[in-house]
Amino acid sequence: MSLTAQLKALQEFDLADLDLENCGSWPPAVKIIALVALFSLIITAGFHWHIDNLYAGLGAVRQDEQALRREYEQKAFKAANLDAYKAQLAEMAQRFGALVAQLPSETEVPGLLDDITNKGELNGLSIKRIDLLDEQSHTFYIELPIALEAAGSYHDLGAFISGLAGLPRIVTLHDFELVLDDAGPLQLHMRIDAKTYRYREEFDEV
Repeated sequence: MSLTAQLKALQEFDLADLDLENCGSWPPAVKIIALVALFSLIITAGFHWHIDNLYAGLGAVRQDEQALRREYEQKAFKAANLDAYKAQLAEMAQRFGALVAQLPSETEVPGLLDDITNKGELNGLSIKRIDLLDEQSHTFYIELPIALEAAGSYHDLGAFISGLAGLPRIVTLHDFELVLDDAGPLQLHMRIDAKTYRYREEFDEV
């Protein structure tokens, strides 16, 4: 069919005569136009779908970029202050070592009990009781409770408490009770719980 005949058939064609179930009977020009329109629609839809995917990927990349920038800034700050961190770590290790040195080892506990007894006697107290109670285990240390009972004057008891605070090993005092002692005038009976602490040496092996 010549081009003139195709154009004439296209002019005489009525869109109302289009039958999608019988598209094979459409004039060639209408078929070409329909194919071009369908192809354009497919290309346009595919282009938009592809662009949408690219935008979604771009958004994810931008989020990753922001996260990487923050991570870089944090690492750069740490790197710039590395020497200061090392100095702080060394200072903390030194302080920790000094504190651990104040905690008695298992073999030093009897000597600590002797020191407590000597402090009481030097301050004129009568030591009634000094008992090492059951150990209490905690995460990084072991608590060693000591039950103390002593009798003496108010000032002697005060000096004894001050003497315990000056021991080279860490000793804390808890739950004290003072009652009048019938043994003599101006005598007080003191019950007090002392606690010292021992470092859990197994953490050094981890």
